[in-house]
Amino acid sequence: MLRSRTRVFRIVRRSRTFKRFMYTVYILRSVNYPNRLYIGLTTDFEKRLVAHNTGSSLYSKRYSPWELETHIVLKDKETAEDLERYLKSGSGFAFLKKRLLPRV
Repeated sequence: MLRSRTRVFRIVRRSRTFKRFMYTVYILRSVNYPNRLYIGLTTDFEKRLVAHNTGSSLYSKRYSPWELETHIVLKDKETAEDLERYLKSGSGFAFLKKRLLPRV
């Protein structure tokens, strides 16, 4: 009986550690340059958005301030990286503009 409790505890404990690491693929739009988009990946979105808007990021400081267009939260890091890479590709960017962003 003690073994089964220990095993269940280990499974619950592992699932809690996975919940801490959620990966967010996000799309930002520049307020001053509405045609300019930024696609990124992070585990702490609020902190990353502040970094974009304060000029800590080299690319994004030229077009700041930024606002969130959409975001997708994933548990698996590899899947999140693959999605970010796809959205930055030609066909992924076309999909993004057609399906994920509001029509203006």
